Amino acid sequence: MIIVLALALAAAPASAQSLLDRAPNVSGPWAAPAGVIDFAFSHRFSRSPAPEHKITSYPTFMVGAGLPGTVTVGFTYSTNSTLVGRYPNEWEFSGRAMPLRQAAGAPVDVGLAASYNLAARGPGAELSLARDAGRLRLLAVGRLLAVPDASGTDVALGGGAVLRLTRFIALAGDVVTLTQRDPGEKAAWSAGLQLALPNTPHTLSLHVTNTPGTTMQTASRGTSSVRFGFEFTIPVTLSRYFGSRGGNAVVAAPGDSLVQVHIANLKFAPAQLSVRVGTEVEWINDDPLDHTVTASDSSFMSGPIKPGQRWRHRFTTAGLVEYHCTPHPFMHGEIRVRAAP
Repeated sequence: MIIVLALALAAAPASAQSLLDRAPNVSGPWAAPAGVIDFAFSHRFSRSPAPEHKITSYPTFMVGAGLPGTVTVGFTYSTNSTLVGRYPNEWEFSGRAMPLRQAAGAPVDVGLAASYNLAARGPGAELSLARDAGRLRLLAVGRLLAVPDASGTDVALGGGAVLRLTRFIALAGDVVTLTQRDPGEKAAWSAGLQLALPNTPHTLSLHVTNTPGTTMQTASRGTSSVRFGFEFTIPVTLSRYFGSRGGNAVVAAPGDSLVQVHIANLKFAPAQLSVRVGTEVEWINDDPLDHTVTASDSSFMSGPIKPGQRWRHRFTTAGLVEYHCTPHPFMHGEIRVRAAP
């Protein structure tokens, strides 16, 4: 575990998965950023017919640890599973990778996943595709699943879409069906209102579906019961609690008059920068929450930099300048300003 954490902390930051990029039952291609633990809590409810109207809850926990190379390992645990009658709960261990990304020039995002479900006593695999077209994100998924009674293999095919209405609100839906359904099994479907909580890295989904959980197995098998529920995501950035400020500084080229520092996953990147006198440094906020750039000697302060915004400062005096984020004081950076030759 120590080795895994060390590798994760050494990797470059990326953006954590948001519910505004996925549908309730079809996540699409994703990988937790290296050095980030993605935690999601899903809770779905069903009500029995009259006169009892008994409420039954189906909590599901997902944990994924980001490793270098857009690889994620983790598990999903449903405390109340209907997948197998003799198994009251469900563990699914999985590994994910995202070998192609549209943001890096590929035509689509591509995700690969492999899993082992203890309730089904068998493996699973998933190929997922996604493409962003303006505010619309289209999703497609194919799954190869072990049949829970060990009689063979199931194939599930499906798709979904996410429509971003604003930076903080999206509508999503999906449908997945087994190519050969058992008696009583339905096509799995869901629809959700996806919300990003302003000034936090958290997202919330309010949704309706006919599946009790979000494992690869359960999310592919619809039931005759309609369930209402929610999902809440919590990305945990390990560098907030571990790691050090050490490392080699990035040296700006002699002719660079403007150098950029990105703010992502509660880190400045690069955290150590070397520039010449007269260079202007621009900080770009790629996080979903406000940050500041505040000099430790009070020589400058940016004020709140909102998500997607930028702030610049020109360095005119040689020396070492240390700075931090006021709302998140564990975020540190330093700039060594070299005298002009």
